[in-house]
Amino acid sequence: MTIAIVVVILLGYLFIATEHLTRVNKALVAIFCGTVGWVLFMCTGTSFVNVMHHNEYLNFLGGAGHTVLLSKEFIAEHIFLRYVGQVGELVLYLLATMSIVEVLTNNECFSFVELWLRRCNTAQMLWLTVLITFMISSCIDNLTVTVLMLMILRKLIRNGKQRMYIGSAIVIAASCGGCWTVIGDVVGLMVWGKGAVTATNFTAALVLPAIVATIIPTAFIQCQLPDHLDLDRPAYSFRGDDSMLAWWQKLLLLFFGIGGLLFVPSFHRITLLPPFLGALCCLGIVWVLNEIINAHRIHTEQPQNISLGRSLQYEVLQVIMYCVGVSLCVDVLIEIGAMRAAAGWLDSNIHNIYIASAFMGLMSSVLDNIALVMAGINIYSVLPSEAVHGEYMAAFVQNGQYWHLIALSGNVGGCLLPIGSVAGFALMRAEGVTVWWYLRRISMFSFLGWAASVGTYFLVDYFLR
Repeated sequence: MTIAIVVVILLGYLFIATEHLTRVNKALVAIFCGTVGWVLFMCTGTSFVNVMHHNEYLNFLGGAGHTVLLSKEFIAEHIFLRYVGQVGELVLYLLATMSIVEVLTNNECFSFVELWLRRCNTAQMLWLTVLITFMISSCIDNLTVTVLMLMILRKLIRNGKQRMYIGSAIVIAASCGGCWTVIGDVVGLMVWGKGAVTATNFTAALVLPAIVATIIPTAFIQCQLPDHLDLDRPAYSFRGDDSMLAWWQKLLLLFFGIGGLLFVPSFHRITLLPPFLGALCCLGIVWVLNEIINAHRIHTEQPQNISLGRSLQYEVLQVIMYCVGVSLCVDVLIEIGAMRAAAGWLDSNIHNIYIASAFMGLMSSVLDNIALVMAGINIYSVLPSEAVHGEYMAAFVQNGQYWHLIALSGNVGGCLLPIGSVAGFALMRAEGVTVWWYLRRISMFSFLGWAASVGTYFLVDYFLR
């Protein structure tokens, strides 16, 4: 049965990697493979339970004799529910952040971005767009930030080819910006939730490599753009204050929305409560403010301006379901011992975290980085520092190099091709970017940024440790 489970999940990963060819929704594939994997595990789970959870299973039996029914009950209550709780925290956090962004965009709190960009020349527009994307993606998921910035870009630039170049820079900035904080990306959330990193150490270790990985490809992309962009001038005079809310009301919502999300790591450290509760608390505050500020419209027949399309909600929900499916796949691989076998092979044959992370970065460009990095995170456990001997094993303690590199290479390596990240897929759908176009014009720039970022991490780690 082990072989059957592994084959089902590997076939699922193959379909995920070729979604742009097969047109089969990868969220559907991930959910299907995850559920089938657990059904197969439940059918013959007794042998796995006796090996992986022997003492815990004996305590559960409490002296009673083993039966198939009892083993299934143990799997359902003591194994499966534990994994469901972990993925549930991730889902609740993503739902909370998605709702916060929707409230902010519906109130046009990001209208200042369009105002600033309209006043810029080509170089200024590119770098300001990248900077805003980089900073916002440090606390909001990459897909939401990418779609938001692409919508603004479509309002500004008429020329489709120019939008493709700047859109590629947005994808890279969103991925790099999301990798240097524990709340900016699913990967950071997972290593943080696993206890593999602390928020402050994670940011200190990755902020400089993330900046390098953003600057280098952006500089090359700037060389591909003309001196004057083909801007789409509106028929009316845009003043930046055309919405229903005053500027101070927008600023108040932004302060509690973005500021509240940035406070989540401190909330977790102070209260020891799960991060999703901090995000839900932030959502509650923003929602109350929204109700108060828009009370005069809510209680009248005056329509509210919905500036963010419902398609974004659908895409984010698909990403959430995709994460659930991949988590189920990875969890069942852990329970059948496949992850332990993979870790043993890496220790014996590679035994170098930089080579392993480089391989993972390259694979992330082909296989969606979320699926690959989730597997990479769960191959190893966080080792206690007092039980570690040797430099290699020290990479797997809390705040070890392995956890930093897997987050860096997974996110930045996923930008080598547009199919390597959900942000890249959003660009393909929005601007018609093809894999071949991206490979010829952007991939080399992204590769140079990725290589430089890993080199920067090595130098910082070498001199500061």
